[in-house]
Order: sequence, then structure tokens, then C-alpha cells
Amino acid sequence: MKRILVVDDEEMILRTVRAYLDREGFKTYAATDGEEALRAFEEKGPDLIVLDLMLPKLNGIEVTKRIRAKSSVPIIMLTAKAAEADRIVGLELGADDYLVKPFSPRELVARVRAVLRRIEGEASATERIVAGELEIDLKTREVKVNGREVELTSTEFDLLAFLARHPGHVFTRLQLLREVQGYTYDVFARTIDTHVKNLRRKIEEDPKEPCYILTVHGVGYRFYRES
Repeated sequence: MKRILVVDDEEMILRTVRAYLDREGFKTYAATDGEEALRAFEEKGPDLIVLDLMLPKLNGIEVTKRIRAKSSVPIIMLTAKAAEADRIVGLELGADDYLVKPFSPRELVARVRAVLRRIEGEASATERIVAGELEIDLKTREVKVNGREVELTSTEFDLLAFLARHPGHVFTRLQLLREVQGYTYDVFARTIDTHVKNLRRKIEEDPKEPCYILTVHGVGYRFYRES
């Protein structure tokens, strides 16, 4: 049974989200502020966190920073802020997905399932990709650059793995969004740029002159292919 930590200071939202997740067979835990969320994260070891951005004591941004310093557990961020800049901040910090309030509890459940499915992965027991100094183990979901392990979020890993499985193939942002997050809404397409930016910062020697994830102007992205 997958364990989900739900963090929100609004009692009605907390109760509703937990009821829907419990009904779908998840084991849920609750926290109502940032400090309680960090304690629950340490004590319960959740498989996924649903995290409100606006929290007492420590806000969702700070909670995400502290969790990402030690774990790549998937985080779905909830926010009442609809501005694109606020969503991008959450993604840049390592959130895997987000929903803007008010949201449908059914959609949240679908997002939770989609993220967990991606983590479970489709890789065979021995599948591994090597490109230059980059190594991707599709079974263990480990990435190394020059022999050094690199910590990626689940969405970052899925994006990198998908591109690396199709070297040289050009994908639009919407295609990548569908493959790694399971939906194709135009309004979310630019979030792929944020994930690519994060990936380049982690795997490229010079993120401004990338070797692995290449931009195809006016179209999208492709993965490096040896000639």
C-alpha cells in the first residue's frame, strides 16, 4: 500500500483529499504546517507528498527545499497562486507536478496515480543507457555523470530517460508533457522548459552549452545522438 503525506492548513481540503485517496486504497497521513510536514516526512517515509504552497511556520517552498536536500520523493504541489511564475518556482525547486486551487479531488487522485506509475517504471531488469559520460540505469533510476551519482526528481528522471531512449528524435513540449506527466494541456507545456533547465544544471558540464539535451528552436527538444 502506497503511503501519501497530505499537507494543507485548510481542514476541509485536507479531509476531502484524504477521503478520496483513502477510498482509492492509499494510506494517508496529514500535516497542517511546514514543521509538522517535515516531521511526518521523516517519521512516515511517504511514497509521495501532496504539499500546499501556503503553510504556517514553514511555507511549501521551504519544505520542498529541505526535503529535496535529502530525498527525491515525488511532490505534487497545491497552490492558490495561478501566476505562471509561482508555478515555475515550485518546479524549479523540484516539485514533480502541481495543481491550482480550486481543483477536482478526482484529478488529484489521477495525478497521484500517474506519478507513482512513472516511478514504478517500465524498464527491464538490465536496461541501461550510456551516452558520453552520462549513465542512466532504468531499473534503479540512478543517473551518473563522470561516475558521480546525480540526484534527480522523478519527473526529471522520466524526462531524461524518455529522451535518451529516442536519441536524435525531436519532440515538442506537448509530446514530452504527455509522455512524462500524462496530460496535454497547452497551458502546462512551458513547464517542460523548467524541467529541462533543472536537468541541464545537474547533468551538463556547461548548462548554457548543453551536450545531451538539445533545443530545437521553434519545435522542442532532442537527445544527443552519436554520429
